[in-house]
Amino acid sequence: MKLRVIEDKNCIITGGARGIGKAIVKRFLSEGGNVTFCDVNEQLGKKTEKKLSSLGEVHFIKADISNEEEVKEMVHSSLEFFKSKKVDILVNNAGIASFGMFNDITLESWNKILSIDLTGTFLVSREIAGIMKAQKSGNIVNISSTNGLRVEVGLAAYNAAKGGVIQLTRSMALELAPFGIRVNSVCPGYIWTEVHEEAAEPEEMIREYVKKIPIGHIGKPEYVASAVLFLASDESYFITGTELIVDGGQICQE
Repeated sequence: MKLRVIEDKNCIITGGARGIGKAIVKRFLSEGGNVTFCDVNEQLGKKTEKKLSSLGEVHFIKADISNEEEVKEMVHSSLEFFKSKKVDILVNNAGIASFGMFNDITLESWNKILSIDLTGTFLVSREIAGIMKAQKSGNIVNISSTNGLRVEVGLAAYNAAKGGVIQLTRSMALELAPFGIRVNSVCPGYIWTEVHEEAAEPEEMIREYVKKIPIGHIGKPEYVASAVLFLASDESYFITGTELIVDGGQICQE
């Protein structure tokens, strides 16, 4: 019988209704985790919960992670579902992006991206870190991006937010290490999700992406989920405060 690496671990995943987040929820369930996940899209969240329920203990919670009170309620609901005061693993995956040249970015758009991608990661992490400090153990994985390591034109707010996630991860890792808590980030490159299917010319988009990827094909959400699982498991016991890049070699040629 195959050993499941996070058997009976209590896991919270943000932005889990689709894309990379959904792949992480699915992988964690297949590896024996008890999973709650949140998303602002209630209809999609419930659909994902129903679809994945046969894999294990999973529960969807509607929450906006940029709202402090909703974050607290989400964590409380998760603990009720776990029937425990313990949280073993947190994955901060929720994030958004929008294209716009720097001088055209509105303050509203800037604030929205930063409030979810960076402040939301902070709010959820702060809430969970208190629990993990009390139990003297825990594992936090933040989803950043290769845009946090290098930038793309037209994505200034997203670039800034994801760069902030990397520095937040490092800061958390230093402060929380004495409490037995590890904190790392995963930096995906071009990963094809349902969002890209809505593009005007998805096939042309794939061709342009692949030109920049040495491995020669576009990334899948499952590739990111595997990286997250590694960092969330005891297989990465001596790793904290670092970035795991999942981009098919793209960043090493830029």
